[in-house]
Amino acid sequence: MLEVKGKKVRTVAALLSALLLTAAVLSLTACGPATGGNGASVAPGGELSTVDVVRQLTPSVVHVLTVPADTGPANPSSPGVGVGTGIILEPDGYVLTNNHLIDGAGSIVVTLHNGQSYPARLVGGDPNPDVAVVKIEAIGLQPANPGSAASLQVGQDVIAIGHALALPGGPTVSKGVISALGRSIETGLQDTFVDLIQTDASINPGNSGGPLVNARGEVVGVNTATLSSINGGGQGINFAINIDAAMSVSRQLIEQGFVKRGFLGISPMNLNPVIATQMGIPVQEGILIARVAEGSDAQSAGLQGGDVIVEINNQPIRNTGDLSKFLLNNPPGKRISVRLYRGNSQLQTEATLDNMPAF
Repeated sequence: MLEVKGKKVRTVAALLSALLLTAAVLSLTACGPATGGNGASVAPGGELSTVDVVRQLTPSVVHVLTVPADTGPANPSSPGVGVGTGIILEPDGYVLTNNHLIDGAGSIVVTLHNGQSYPARLVGGDPNPDVAVVKIEAIGLQPANPGSAASLQVGQDVIAIGHALALPGGPTVSKGVISALGRSIETGLQDTFVDLIQTDASINPGNSGGPLVNARGEVVGVNTATLSSINGGGQGINFAINIDAAMSVSRQLIEQGFVKRGFLGISPMNLNPVIATQMGIPVQEGILIARVAEGSDAQSAGLQGGDVIVEINNQPIRNTGDLSKFLLNNPPGKRISVRLYRGNSQLQTEATLDNMPAF
């Protein structure tokens, strides 16, 4: 009896050993590098290697050449010629880029990753948030995959792709992290960009309009500026328009050729501490009204030049970027409440947003 039991024990032990060995083999197989449908290495969470991100995005990144009106043939070295980058939005030739790149262009040429060049027509542009869409007559293009700015985190790896300095041989790739979110930068008394992504991924002239991409190959931003290009200082401080804002504007441009936003009827300027002190205003941020449009609802509401708007519909308005964002999200015809300062007196009024006039 004992001998038979011994055989049974040895048999059970052998079975257990075989099962453990099989489990170990399966575990090693599961922990090996996964691959996507195109053979790309996929890390846990669906992240790709930098090489695979670049390989995936390159067909969706284009070279954009702009030539001012009344100049000769397009040549990247000609005075006044602009060179930048674009992102393919649709297979039938819609391309997203920066408005400052195409503003005032007499002609636009888009070159694909395979070297094919096409004349492009301007579909529409919007100076804030510096987004434009152009169209080429091509089909079967590979559009980029837009991500979401809402899921971004400071410290997250990102990759910038673009035609930096118009160097021959294809786009330049740089890698960094998201340094900050929700940044605002002033490019003048009347221009502030808000909700920007700050990154230390290198962005140079020619990168404008190119994608800032996460490790899943999704476009999370549109490269637009460096601190050195704004005020002559700073290294590794670069900015991209968040993709949610860029896509919201680009969809309107594709659908109707312009962005529909409310119009308050004022010429706004950024208030700063120096101006506030000179005018005796007890706040240091807000919208200084330079001029009120004749016949506008702002005039009917009693707004005057020299007033400082600090809040609309209980939302803080710290600069022209905040105002532009508010007007983008609030259509003509909407009734709004405005809190403002006139000197050191705080006032409240109401106005109705009008249609943005054609300039």
